Amino acid sequence: SQSNTKFIVILDAGHGGKDPGNSYHGFVEKEIALKTSLKLDKYLKKDKDIQIIHTRKTDVFIELVDRPKIANKLDAHLFISIHCNSVKNPVPYGSETFVMGLARSSSNLEIAKQENSVILLEKDYKETYKGFNPKNPETLIGLKILQEDYLDRSINLASKIENNFKNKLKRKSRGIKQTPLWVLDAAYMPS
Repeated sequence: SQSNTKFIVILDAGHGGKDPGNSYHGFVEKEIALKTSLKLDKYLKKDKDIQIIHTRKTDVFIELVDRPKIANKLDAHLFISIHCNSVKNPVPYGSETFVMGLARSSSNLEIAKQENSVILLEKDYKETYKGFNPKNPETLIGLKILQEDYLDRSINLASKIENNFKNKLKRKSRGIKQTPLWVLDAAYMPS
């Protein structure tokens, strides 16, 4: 908040276009996710220090692999992917917030190492990246610490989201889940 740059939030309305997601009694996930994303956009825009970027604003299909790439390319501060679950059994209900699964944190580190290795192809990478070297073990330790920090911050935000569902909206919270979902695991920021 003390820099001149805005806090960049990526809003990813799940599914879209040829991918409807879940559907139940005429409700279609891609439509609910998009409407929710656009509503959240209006709420977040009240803060002039937040810049919102959407993966989609209309009913189009965006490949799963491209969703976190948008966030990574923009060096976003937060990635939010909105989805709706649907089950045939009416017993489970309520909200859930998912964060990167612990089982995938090591593969996320490998993705980050691979993506960051392109730095070595740049002319003045040592000066530009201030000693960051993707082949240096100390740098890899730093990346692992970042991954753990991203997970901690993701869990912290997920707690706030679930507390708001439960306390302000009086919804049943099914809690925070750690699951290896590609869109979360491939993002290099809290998600």
